[in-house]
Amino acid sequence: MPSLLSAVPILIVLTLCYALLCAASPYGTCRKCEGWGHAIVRARRSGRLKRGRQCRRCSGYGTRLRVGRRVYNGVTRLHDNGTR
Repeated sequence: MPSLLSAVPILIVLTLCYALLCAASPYGTCRKCEGWGHAIVRARRSGRLKRGRQCRRCSGYGTRLRVGRRVYNGVTRLHDNGTR
């Protein structure tokens, strides 16, 4: 069983990798519409695909702000408000 001391460097590396991901690409695909921005529905009996309603979670953009970037923005905003 690995000790806590050997797990700490792994957690630090994973955290830094996620921070770099959030800095490089702050937006990820929406999980509800899978990046489409709307629902896909079948129209009539022909089987043709038709654009459905706009996704409520991402407002039709197909992207969402990552949790790490949201935390970073909040900390930055707090620091800016505290140093005025």
